[in-house]
Amino acid sequence: MSIRSFAGIAVFALAASSHAADPMADAEMMKLASASGCLTCHSIESGKPGPNGLAPIGPAWQDVGKQYAGKPGAGEFLTRIVLEGSSPYSSHWKGKVSGLSMPPNAVAITEGNARRLVDWILALGR
Repeated sequence: MSIRSFAGIAVFALAASSHAADPMADAEMMKLASASGCLTCHSIESGKPGPNGLAPIGPAWQDVGKQYAGKPGAGEFLTRIVLEGSSPYSSHWKGKVSGLSMPPNAVAITEGNARRLVDWILALGR
């Protein structure tokens, strides 16, 4: 194998491992998230401040992806949270975000699109 071939393979492998999601899917998912109102409360990257420099309203999707990475049933669980909302009494994001709970979003996004978005979010945690 030539050095040039090896370098090309190494660059490709590094690029693939540094991006958990396909760049085209990123644009598509960002469009879906924006149209569904998700970006009002959530960001993709960890450490981004919320409105007026306060704690973000909802957790960053990288944090969600890491929290649920490899957990059986995570996709179904998070899809239900997106559609039905969450309880402020059982949130493990308490103290990390300013929002108390996630409101139900079934009027803003279909179950299929919620699942696609959740699958992408979970890939961000890999």
